[in-house]
Amino acid sequence: MNFTPEQMIAAHKANVETLFGLTHKAFEGVEKLVELNLQVAKASLIEVAEATKAAMSVKDAQELLALQTSLLQPSAEKAAAYSRHLYDIAASTNAEVTKVAESTLADTQKKMLSVVDNAVKNAPAGSENAVALVKSAVAAANNAYESVHKAARQAAEVAEANFTAITNTAVKASQAAGKTAKRAA
Repeated sequence: MNFTPEQMIAAHKANVETLFGLTHKAFEGVEKLVELNLQVAKASLIEVAEATKAAMSVKDAQELLALQTSLLQPSAEKAAAYSRHLYDIAASTNAEVTKVAESTLADTQKKMLSVVDNAVKNAPAGSENAVALVKSAVAAANNAYESVHKAARQAAEVAEANFTAITNTAVKASQAAGKTAKRAA
């Protein structure tokens, strides 16, 4: 099958639109990350000012230990929340890119199968083996992609579960340390 100049232009136009769409999604992810970091920086400045004022008003060592303990637990929880937000931003951006990639791949697979079917219809007599080989190669490529995609999705699910478990464990450990420190004080 020969492509006409109009078909080539349309294909290039679709590819450029896809590229700009992906670029837009990437910038949205960066914007979310910058916004998150600005919020964290503002909150940190306020918290440092409040902690400094509190430290300046401490009268004895026991009060200082209590202050340190009171600051420890929220810091660990905030770090865990920040990590969750980072993960959510990365995961949502990745999901958008994956969605576009899957859509583009599905369209490409359809076009490839159309080309193969057209070639089969116009194939000269005696080329059945070559046609079968091409069809087999296309089917194998599709199956390989599906297997890799399924494995990647499972790996992402496992990574998300591990991330959640680690975050929860860190928060619980900081809470336990805070309780132990309070008892010691």
